[in-house]
Amino acid sequence: MSMGKLLLLIIVFLTSKSAAGSWPSHFQELKVEEAIAGTKVQAEELEEKEEAKWKVEIVHRDKLIINTDHRSRFNARIKRDVKRVASLLLLRRHAYTVEEASFGSDVVSGTAEGSGEYFVRIGIGSPATYQYMVIDSGSDVVWVQCQPCDQCYNQSDPIFNPALSASFAAVPCSSAVCDQLDDSGCHQGRCRYQVSYGDGSYTRGTLALETITLGKTVIRNTAIGCGNLNQGMFVGAAGLLGLGAGPMSFVGQLGGQTGGAFAYCLLSRGTHPPRTRLNISEDLFRVTDLGDGGAVMDTGTAVTRLPTVAYGAFRDAFVAQTTNLPRAAGVSIFDTCYDLNGFVTVRVPTVSFYFWGGQILTLPARNFLIPADDVGTFCFAFAASPSALSIIGNIQQEGIQISVDGANGFLGFGPNVC
Repeated sequence: MSMGKLLLLIIVFLTSKSAAGSWPSHFQELKVEEAIAGTKVQAEELEEKEEAKWKVEIVHRDKLIINTDHRSRFNARIKRDVKRVASLLLLRRHAYTVEEASFGSDVVSGTAEGSGEYFVRIGIGSPATYQYMVIDSGSDVVWVQCQPCDQCYNQSDPIFNPALSASFAAVPCSSAVCDQLDDSGCHQGRCRYQVSYGDGSYTRGTLALETITLGKTVIRNTAIGCGNLNQGMFVGAAGLLGLGAGPMSFVGQLGGQTGGAFAYCLLSRGTHPPRTRLNISEDLFRVTDLGDGGAVMDTGTAVTRLPTVAYGAFRDAFVAQTTNLPRAAGVSIFDTCYDLNGFVTVRVPTVSFYFWGGQILTLPARNFLIPADDVGTFCFAFAASPSALSIIGNIQQEGIQISVDGANGFLGFGPNVC
């Protein structure tokens, strides 16, 4: 598994020539019919599965919403995405206006970014009650809706009742754990938390220590928010499992048990032959002294954003190598779309990310040409960033095992076998 710091990103195409009559090595196959069939979402079975130690299944939020067509889900996803990116950029600008140290230039808090895209199913309490939880690599708090509910949104599972858990223990106001919260209060001797999101969603309640069951692993005394006052569009999820770099995130609390590292693999809805890089300056991806630029990898952002100059060169190179495909009108934030209705498979260029240190992440075709509807409209799944920041979204991460070593600031990429 390759490891590399997320400091520099170069986009490349393969441009070598192939022998006549053979499938060009610098192209790969997009299975159009298979991708369209994948837009027909099936209901996710709400059953507990036996998972290996330190392993839990991840599902996309669309698995919990099956009463809408793909185009409606697609448009809703992009609208959420635009809000998320705006919040990321706002928080990043704010991070450089304060003098005290933060978690680092490439780590962004998720407290203003809204609902997530991917869910995990974990057990909470003793005995464990299983709940769907939003996962977010940019959030630093774990919380779940709790009874009694002063205000709760609808969720797929029964709302967690702490009175039925033998391991639930409210955190006192004097606890050092309470001091770790960015926004805390005190009521009747109990530590109170609150988290607000950019889309108007929020959660408020009591901070507690509770047992979490993750696959076959039982983690005791995990600090979680027990929310009695909640509002938002969390699409059936009971709460949020923050995987950020803060001490109150799930990964932060595990500490030495995982060495500050974890891996994830987003289920999707090769080889490395010779390549030639696009003529894009590496300076476009560097972090400046003012905190501009750089790149982040975010599970809550769907579409990868690149600086305008880099995106323009990238898109134009892709278009130049797909002149054989019929074009379609742009959709939402996507300006490069194709009408692939009636195609079984099509040939598309291979796309790779080059990271600082020489590591390479080559994307499957399904990760950069995606269906915008269920009748054959496919779009190039990248967009221009409104700032110098590059964001690698979850569409490009699907099907690839990604390991995060927070202690050393490295990322690792496994094979495309999720």
